[in-house]
Amino acid sequence: MSEATPAVEMRGIVMRFPGVLANDHVDFDLHAGEIHALLGENGAGKSTLMNVLAGMYRPESGTIRVHGRPADLRSPRDAIKCGIGMVHQHFMLVPSQTVTENILLGLDEPRFRMRLSYYEGRVAQLAQDFGLHVDPHCKVWQLSVGEQQRVEILKMLYRGANILIMDEPTAVLAPQEIEDLFRTLRGMVAEGKSIVFISHKLGEVMQIADRVTVLRKGRVTAAGLRPADTSPVEMARLMVGRTVLFRVEKEPQPPGEVVLAVENVSALNDRGLPALRSISFQVRAGEILGVAGVAGNGQPELAEVITGLRRCSTGQVLVQGKVISNHPARIAIDGGVGHIPEDRREVGTAPNLSITNNLILKSYRKAPIGKGLSIDQAKAEQYASGLKAQYEIVAPSVGTAVRFLSGGNLQRVILAREISEGPGLMIAMQPTRGLDVGAIEGVQRMLLELRRAGTAVLLVSEELDEITCMSDRVVVIYEGQIVGEIPGDACDAERDRIGLMMTGQHRDGAAQPGQQENEGEQSGGA
Repeated sequence: MSEATPAVEMRGIVMRFPGVLANDHVDFDLHAGEIHALLGENGAGKSTLMNVLAGMYRPESGTIRVHGRPADLRSPRDAIKCGIGMVHQHFMLVPSQTVTENILLGLDEPRFRMRLSYYEGRVAQLAQDFGLHVDPHCKVWQLSVGEQQRVEILKMLYRGANILIMDEPTAVLAPQEIEDLFRTLRGMVAEGKSIVFISHKLGEVMQIADRVTVLRKGRVTAAGLRPADTSPVEMARLMVGRTVLFRVEKEPQPPGEVVLAVENVSALNDRGLPALRSISFQVRAGEILGVAGVAGNGQPELAEVITGLRRCSTGQVLVQGKVISNHPARIAIDGGVGHIPEDRREVGTAPNLSITNNLILKSYRKAPIGKGLSIDQAKAEQYASGLKAQYEIVAPSVGTAVRFLSGGNLQRVILAREISEGPGLMIAMQPTRGLDVGAIEGVQRMLLELRRAGTAVLLVSEELDEITCMSDRVVVIYEGQIVGEIPGDACDAERDRIGLMMTGQHRDGAAQPGQQENEGEQSGGA
């Protein structure tokens, strides 16, 4: 296929939602055998444009041609007939069914009788051909996030897709899984597939893309750029319309009194296995303590124990000298604990409720919003409108359900709610995960402003750059234990040692592996 006849041509696409012009006369080309990144900040219209190409949305105006022929894409089935498949950011799998059963769902074949072993063989061969290692017999709930993503890709390949749309494919993957995904995508391109890579992560786009198109506020600001011909700084400017600081400056300041004390805390995970093993640390007023670690080493359980969402089996948590562990979450809230949860959609917000109702979740009991057993709706909307303006939440109105917000605006709703309460302690779990460079800078500035105001901040992040530039001290967690502590001003020089500790290869005065195992068994039975 020559560049003169693209695999996909989209011309003048206009897509509106109530109060929002998501795509404003957008043009987009995808060449055969390339990875074309669609880059933009949260809410720029990237996913909307590709949902049009995948047959999920019908545009108000515009045309689409696939391999030179006009395409009327009224449904995902129409898109698949044209060889177009989309892997969504939030996977669409049935957890209780096997990999093979998920791949066959919705197909015309088999119709009456399923020879499961035959189809498992076909799926296994397809997985082998494209390096998508996954067991066809496994139930989806038994798979890691990276493996579930491979199932979604296999679904599209099984249906004959030669144009694959990947919507924020690295948002929930660990670094090693990202490398595996990139190898898979390059292998698919080598086989003649064409890939649209939707992202807001500049580093990944520069690494994987052959060409880049940038969207800002629904319009194209750059079309078909080659990464070698530009820079991350210029890409960021095209995304957000201004120069972006990739590293915010943190002014030195002495910490105050101890706000949070975690003393010998152990806890079990949801499967009843040890998640935390005799953890102890303190966070002081006006200090950011960073917790570095690879996903799955007890970070969510730690945040849940502190915020009253999980019981601890041993030890205690004190805020301002008062024990809050093993008490209802309301005790932590009343004690001045703010919480930015890891899962902003399912835990941090109530998706079907309005922006107003989400913003008052901590203040609806208090005047002037709370009036006995009722809520003063006018006061609530006035309060929400003030926060919407202050935190620059982009939405048609405060009556909009938060499920319609982009990831960045959803995070701003959570930050507005938690910061407006004036917390003495903020638990920030992966606060910039899935956000674009402009939104990341904004969130980091808000956390530094809390620090300046004297709030103690516990920052949990898998982004080592974020941990090292934001934290006054860093502790490393591995298999539910604190295995080392590094002063903030030494973090840049100690990055390699932090990385080794995150994988359990270097410990500062912690138990040796065999010794830790024995201690873990003891604490697990406590």
